[in-house]
Amino acid sequence: MEPIRVLIVEDDPMVMEINAEFVSKLPGFTLVGKAFSGKDAMSLIKEVHPNLVLLDYFLPDMNGFSLLQLIRNENYPLDVILLTANRDPQHVQEIFRAGVVDYIVKPFRFDRFQSALEQYRNTFKKFKENRPLEQADLDAMTRVHTMQPEPEESLPKGLNDRTMKQVLQFLDGQTEPLSSDEVAAGTGLARVTVRRYLDYLEKKGDILMEIQYGSVGRPMNKYRL
Repeated sequence: MEPIRVLIVEDDPMVMEINAEFVSKLPGFTLVGKAFSGKDAMSLIKEVHPNLVLLDYFLPDMNGFSLLQLIRNENYPLDVILLTANRDPQHVQEIFRAGVVDYIVKPFRFDRFQSALEQYRNTFKKFKENRPLEQADLDAMTRVHTMQPEPEESLPKGLNDRTMKQVLQFLDGQTEPLSSDEVAAGTGLARVTVRRYLDYLEKKGDILMEIQYGSVGRPMNKYRL
């Protein structure tokens, strides 16, 4: 199978290079273009014929939803994955209705990016096989799992359910992401204890970690539900 042709649409040069580097790490993909605006993106789509567009929402001349609508109105045979900091529920719903295969919230880790593109590569391959699709194929494409859920795993040694619920309940009442020190202060727990629970919950996917960059000093990890 020929490599999947990828176009990145992103107005931040540093983020553009990070995303381009991520694409280069994954077998089966080739980067065919970089666009820093919606207008540039439409020109490149006509020129390089990508299979997949990695699209930011906030662009200098239009938003990602408007560009997605233009792509759909022109019936270009391509797929779109949003890579964006936009988490507005109405916007997200509109974007899914307009037709995207995935939606990744910035900042994200390479493993989330890798998972999205590998899922897309598997789906792309199924369509190229030109055979009738089975229900199992469609379930894999839509990430529907029909098997019974596995029993809940026991907590790692040193963690207990009561304290974990205390941390989760505290985060549930917050409107902004918090650092581990802020969670410790709010719950009355030791900082070292809080960090262990936050690390565990983040790895499980029960909470999200955001990396925030200040004007000086090291970046800070902050957590939210």
